[in-house]
Amino acid sequence: MTYVRFTPPRVSFARFAILIFLFALAGGWPAALGQQPQQNSGSARIQTLSVTGSTKYQSDQIVPVTGLHVGQVVTRQDIQNGANALSELGLFSNVRYDFFTGMLGVQIKYEVADAPTVPAFFDDFPWFTDAQLIAFIKSSVPLFDGTAPKGGKILDQISNALEEDLQSRTITADVSHELTALPWNEQEVMAFRAGGYTMPAVQNIQFGDSLASSDRAIADRIGDLVGKPYSRMAIATFEFEQVRPVYLDHAFLEVKFGDPVGQVSGNKVTIRAPITPGPAFTWNGLTWEGNRAIPGMQLNTLVNLVPGTSANGMQIQGAWEKVRAAFEKLGYLDVTVDAVPHFDDATRQVSYDVQITEGPQYHMGKLVLSGVSMEGERRLREAWKIQPGAVFDDSAYQEFLDTGIKHAFAGLPFHYQTIQRYLDKHPDQGEINVMLNFE
Repeated sequence: MTYVRFTPPRVSFARFAILIFLFALAGGWPAALGQQPQQNSGSARIQTLSVTGSTKYQSDQIVPVTGLHVGQVVTRQDIQNGANALSELGLFSNVRYDFFTGMLGVQIKYEVADAPTVPAFFDDFPWFTDAQLIAFIKSSVPLFDGTAPKGGKILDQISNALEEDLQSRTITADVSHELTALPWNEQEVMAFRAGGYTMPAVQNIQFGDSLASSDRAIADRIGDLVGKPYSRMAIATFEFEQVRPVYLDHAFLEVKFGDPVGQVSGNKVTIRAPITPGPAFTWNGLTWEGNRAIPGMQLNTLVNLVPGTSANGMQIQGAWEKVRAAFEKLGYLDVTVDAVPHFDDATRQVSYDVQITEGPQYHMGKLVLSGVSMEGERRLREAWKIQPGAVFDDSAYQEFLDTGIKHAFAGLPFHYQTIQRYLDKHPDQGEINVMLNFE
């Protein structure tokens, strides 16, 4: 008789751990020694739970979002639901998770990346300062830090918290949120607004500086705000478009505007608008870099400021526009003018380093016209001043749009409502095609 000795296959520790994990999720092993097997097939008790990857929040701040906690009996679907909750919140991207089930339960680790956020902007809440609003929101939405993602459930949570805040003043309103760009600097913000409620009207604006309070031009435009429903966006826009130019005109180049504060009385609100003018500067010259098509001496004539005289901010801004237009006239349509100021607060002088990036020089390609009769097209081509292959003069193009088209159509029964225009640029070839469609 022949005897065969059976030798069991060797199993590595890693494979053994995997077998335990599969066996436990199948419901065949107690979650821990001394415990009864789980009632639900494929479940295990959470031994550890953590979230890594965020640079803004600690693990213990994020874990509650998952809806899970240590000691809870979970299935794999529960773990997936926790990942979904993290992703749907909007604050995190690239949500991943790993879990390992051992003798003592399941160890869960989520890995996240912080999603981009933008500042929160509270438009029509005159009863509260930003600090008060942020503090109240954080009490209901702990992960709120004054910024908000561009989408996600946390936006609704913030809106709900603001509605509760208004309820504390017996104000019933529906708070909405919208991603928008601020008119004065084009910065994206998440704007929160209270709707369904008659907003108090602005009764008076008290500027925090005598220049704004006494300036005639500002007084003439104050009706844009007074008597209108309170809107912080409208106030800040007014300061940028009407008040700031007055300060720049007086060489207050570092003027700063604080957050407006509202004082509500009944259905009226008085606004205090802090202003810090800073010093008035004198002009101390500039340097040019990157300009090849136009010499610096010629560019200086466009600035036309004398050292030692008032550094009129509006004149300075206008100078950069003149410089840009001079390059565009020579076909450099992609030119950028980056003017960096250097303030000397001790002497109250300002100088500028101006970097010119000319880009390619464009020459005229084709003039493509559509939506007009044969006679109309003939007249338009006669009125067009830039010949094929010639340097594309942007000022000639603008003049054609402003007056040339109207003169070309004089005496014709043809009428158009709009002109769709498109500049088809080919920078590699230095060519540009002009496309106009008349509707």
